[in-house]
Amino acid sequence: MLRAKAIGRVAVALVLAAPVAYFLAAGKPDAGGGARAGGLSLAADLPEAVPPGVSLSIGDPTTQKVLQITGWERSLPFRVNWVHMTGGPAVTEAFHAKALDVGVAADIPPIHAVWVGMPVKIIAVAQRQDPIAHPAWVIATGPKSGVRTLDDLRGKRIAFSPGQVQGEVVLRALAEHHLTPSDVTLVEMPSTGADVYINALASAQIDAAPIANGVAARHYLQNFGKDGARLLAHGPFRDDLSDLYVRTETLQDPAKAAALRRYVELWARAQAWIETHPDAWAAGYYQKDQRLSADDARYVIKVTGVRDIPRDWGSAVAQEQGAIDLMARQTGRKAFPAADLFDRRFQPVAANAYAAAVAHP
Repeated sequence: MLRAKAIGRVAVALVLAAPVAYFLAAGKPDAGGGARAGGLSLAADLPEAVPPGVSLSIGDPTTQKVLQITGWERSLPFRVNWVHMTGGPAVTEAFHAKALDVGVAADIPPIHAVWVGMPVKIIAVAQRQDPIAHPAWVIATGPKSGVRTLDDLRGKRIAFSPGQVQGEVVLRALAEHHLTPSDVTLVEMPSTGADVYINALASAQIDAAPIANGVAARHYLQNFGKDGARLLAHGPFRDDLSDLYVRTETLQDPAKAAALRRYVELWARAQAWIETHPDAWAAGYYQKDQRLSADDARYVIKVTGVRDIPRDWGSAVAQEQGAIDLMARQTGRKAFPAADLFDRRFQPVAANAYAAAVAHP
């Protein structure tokens, strides 16, 4: 079991009816693809026609911005309630409250959702083409921590969030340097915002923390590097999985399932647009929306590397299984098959839309 000190908590807070073959008269949802009474089977083909009046509540700020910049939002075949929400714990809470239909996260939040009793399915997968050269996370060290390499983490206080990918990054980084959780003090601290870990590092509440490898890491080093802060590579493992996930019961609503199919197509098209229009993305999102300088915007795009929307989710399933097994061992949770998390009906939907959009930007 993890030795953790809790010093923070997350404040959580189309026109045609689907064919009758899509429905089951009775049954409860299960991992094998059953359905609630009158609902769409998880083994049935996805409906294609979106009936009028369908709405989705979506927490996916980057896709939202692409749709707004390009004007594609005006042609959506369903209504959207955009929810400003980041971080897996917040998404899980919103799922529990049934206030959100679609969330975006890294690999750990869908796993954690299952462990806290919220059945979910992953409906889209994004990775990076060269994840080792373009890691999503780095290990930041405190200015006065005395940590110069990851070998120096023994006996140090490290920010840890078991419900987020940051927790997995910490455990894998320790293992890469032959350290175990018992060799350090894991300080339970959910990362509910970009500055939570940075402020804790600067104020010496902790000695090290995983932070996003982008402008936040760059500014942290600019501000505190002269005082001894460092950014350390966590080791040669993937940390790049990103996904769209939904409550399983949402997929059993045939109208929403059809809308989700269309949204995944738009999501994939948006990923392709980002790759094929880097200057417009830098100006429209990073500069105008996120208020970054032009230099910082270019830097973020550079360190992110090239996205990959895989045609086969095999590597994503394997990556998710590794995360499940690791976190289960360390937190005392029960492991389960990662394949159960993925709704592979959406696999060709995203891949085909992405390939078409890249071919005809």
